[in-house]
Amino acid sequence: MIRLRLYTTLGCHLCEQLEAVLATLCAERYRLERVEISGDDELVACYGVRIPVLVDEAGQELDRGMDPGRLAAWLSARGWLDEAAWRQLQEQLSGESAPKTAKGATLRGGRRYLG
Repeated sequence: MIRLRLYTTLGCHLCEQLEAVLATLCAERYRLERVEISGDDELVACYGVRIPVLVDEAGQELDRGMDPGRLAAWLSARGWLDEAAWRQLQEQLSGESAPKTAKGATLRGGRRYLG
């Protein structure tokens, strides 16, 4: 099992986004230790403007890791990326597999197209 550490703070929506994408893209079982930085001035100085920061067991960091592409590359470099899940997420993000809406319209990128 992989052990990861996430430097975060209460109410960080970017951290929540990273956790959701990590759960989707990581092919290995992992244990995530969340480290709250707000109560420690040193942690705030180190991570405050870079959260979310994901750290592997070797101490390698991915700061501002909420971007799915950067997270996928970080996981891939370690052999932990679920390639099929990544392809599916890329399709969803690009709108290629957008769900159909009523009367033949399609939804892509939050916009509805007719025909």
